Amino acid sequence: MLVLTRKQGEKILIGDDIVITVLDVRGDSIRLGVDAPRGISIQRAEILKAVSDANLEANVAADRSDAAVAAQLKSSLGLLPAAPAPVAPLPAVSQPE
Repeated sequence: MLVLTRKQGEKILIGDDIVITVLDVRGDSIRLGVDAPRGISIQRAEILKAVSDANLEANVAADRSDAAVAAQLKSSLGLLPAAPAPVAPLPAVSQPE
């Protein structure tokens, strides 16, 4: 990783067609301007990670079976039949020693 120190108004050139300009410095944050061709994708890493995590979570949720989703919906709407009464456990059988 190349680490550079820049002041407000100074620029960094990447290749022949990408220019990064330090627009403003305030406290612990800076404003950068990026001038690049339209074909170059410029993304903020934290936003890209958040979208990726949300897509992964949605895919996991979509993998649930339709029956499970239908049962959950019916349950939340109170449409499921009453559960059968629990069966009493059988008495323990003692083994001869």
